[in-house]
Amino acid sequence: MKSRIRTSLLFLIFGLFSTVTPAADKPNVVLLLSDDQAWNDYAFMGHPHVRTPHIDKLATESIVFPRGYVPTALCRPSLMTLVTGHYAHRHGVTGNDPSPKYAEKDSALYNARRAQLISYIDGFDTLPELLGEQGYLSHQSGKWWEGNYARGGFTHGMTRGFPHPGGRHGDDGLKIGREGLKECFDFIDLAAEEDKPFYMWYAAFLPHTPHNPPARLLDKYKDDHPLTIAKYYAMIEWWDETCGDLVGYLEKKGIRDNTLIVYVGDNGWIQHPERNGYDARSKQTPYEGGIRQPTLYSWPGTFEPEFRDELVSSIDIFPTVLAAAGARQPSIPVPGHNLLDYMKSGLKIERKAIYGESFAHDITDIENPEASLLFRWCIEGKWKLLLTYDGEVNRYKTTHPRDEKRPQLFDLIADPHEKTNLAGRHPIVVARMAKLIKEWYPVKERKVLTEYK
Repeated sequence: MKSRIRTSLLFLIFGLFSTVTPAADKPNVVLLLSDDQAWNDYAFMGHPHVRTPHIDKLATESIVFPRGYVPTALCRPSLMTLVTGHYAHRHGVTGNDPSPKYAEKDSALYNARRAQLISYIDGFDTLPELLGEQGYLSHQSGKWWEGNYARGGFTHGMTRGFPHPGGRHGDDGLKIGREGLKECFDFIDLAAEEDKPFYMWYAAFLPHTPHNPPARLLDKYKDDHPLTIAKYYAMIEWWDETCGDLVGYLEKKGIRDNTLIVYVGDNGWIQHPERNGYDARSKQTPYEGGIRQPTLYSWPGTFEPEFRDELVSSIDIFPTVLAAAGARQPSIPVPGHNLLDYMKSGLKIERKAIYGESFAHDITDIENPEASLLFRWCIEGKWKLLLTYDGEVNRYKTTHPRDEKRPQLFDLIADPHEKTNLAGRHPIVVARMAKLIKEWYPVKERKVLTEYK
């Protein structure tokens, strides 16, 4: 299935000398992945109108990181990070599509570039593959861009994938949640029958557009909000219901206590009040509305529920899940933090900063990530530094105006909505954090639009 060259000797040694934990001692793992939802659009995060009772309940049973982030505020690169454990500049899938500016959409050249992008996953050990070495079955449903589910290492799944019709980002998988959860329930039953631990990728196309919620949910919001807002709120509640149904099925089967549930969103969203789309500084952007995503880890009897104030990133999920399953870390080291022992012990997570990057939706050059590089950012304590680059934008130019070309520094504790740029008042902080960014990910091909002093 994979075309990559494997390090056979290492696998042989691993097979001869490692001890595999019995399946009964391994937790099932369920990833609940929201699609296009703002970091504060939950009741447990203080939203005054949105109803999310099932996710709120999960939060009471979880270690909650309100200051969770995703490194890239666009679905495809964000999902690729979750399955490979690498930043977009490393895994190479920086945007959703090859730029139609350089190859007409659905032409032979365009489709060849799509196929090349999908092939990038072949160069990495994926989370389902590494769990599979420990006897896990795995299931893909919902959003999935990287071809057929099997190409990601899943043993079971719904997405047929490109080049099949509708195979751009999920095809049959996008039915999950919106048309029930039968495929997820059937897979859980199958794993139980085979007495095997399982990994479930539940990435429903919710609350993503089209915002067409059931009338029974829309009726709760439409009298008090503009219709576009009411529809979005109702979509969130629809997503919440499906999460409740899935967790409820785990409880019904008697396996909830041996299941690690991880909850995160792929990227943010701020609903535009007048049209069916996102507002400024949200999806695709490096502002809090695009990258901040509260992150939950729930494992009854292993993690003591609490809210924690440390910074975490979705890039941490990959090594943390592997550690929980007793699986090996990949042959190409991943940059995320294994949070398992910190969460078990309650000790403070040791990390200086977290990092991220933004690229254009359309990939200018699929072999040169920097050609589409727009922003890089770093968060250290209360401070967030955002640097702007001159990468090319094709479509969605209004999403990335880049009017402020100077460094942007925000105090996220005092100013979580990033209203005031403090870079001019704190040049030492800017210089220190810019150095951190440069050491994290050196960029030689692109330049900062206006160099910091």
